[in-house]
Amino acid sequence: MNVFELNLARQEREFIIFHIIFSLIAALILLIPLLPIGWKLFILVIIYNVGIIFFAIQREYRLWQDIWIFTILISVFQVFPDWFLSAELNILVFPEDGLFKIGTVSGYMLGLWSIPLIIIIFTGIRINERKDLKMSYLAVSFVTLMIFTVSETTIWMIGSWYAQNVFTLFGHLALYIIFPELILGVSSYWVFLYLQKKPEIYKIPLSFLVMLLYLGSCSFFYFVIEEILML
Repeated sequence: MNVFELNLARQEREFIIFHIIFSLIAALILLIPLLPIGWKLFILVIIYNVGIIFFAIQREYRLWQDIWIFTILISVFQVFPDWFLSAELNILVFPEDGLFKIGTVSGYMLGLWSIPLIIIIFTGIRINERKDLKMSYLAVSFVTLMIFTVSETTIWMIGSWYAQNVFTLFGHLALYIIFPELILGVSSYWVFLYLQKKPEIYKIPLSFLVMLLYLGSCSFFYFVIEEILML
């Protein structure tokens, strides 16, 4: 194994360790009594985003830094689709959770989307380096479906967002949202690969375009499933 492969293996190991530690911290914070769930999630979002970029800078992992910058931009822009779905279509609810809101969207959403997208993109990069591009897209698709379907099915349990007025699977997983979230994961990975040899400034407009693709997908699949198929 050469120096490059050793460095990649170390990054992969440390990426896993970082997320295990964060998962333990998340479990502890979510168990804190009396603190509103909005503030718990806000604290976790800050811990994750500050933690991963600080670690990436300390370890001089340029890949991690690039992924974080791109995904935090997407996360900020993702407030618009969430706002549209909750305020205009009335199919997504962010209940009162003790935290400030941006329109109808809880403030922690500004950075929450970066967490799954970092995992998705890093997974794709590593599979591409280990196998090939085709396998990386398959892995990205699988990880995207796993992360988002589990979160959409269970997040309501802690008092966070939930779907309403739409056809759901298992009681809480909105069918229409599965396809846009799959598109979000795959398109984020595809755009990130394109950005790797581009100037940093490209990340801003292209992260905005990823959000627009997600917003358009939400509208399209909502219309098809809820209005045309009328499930």
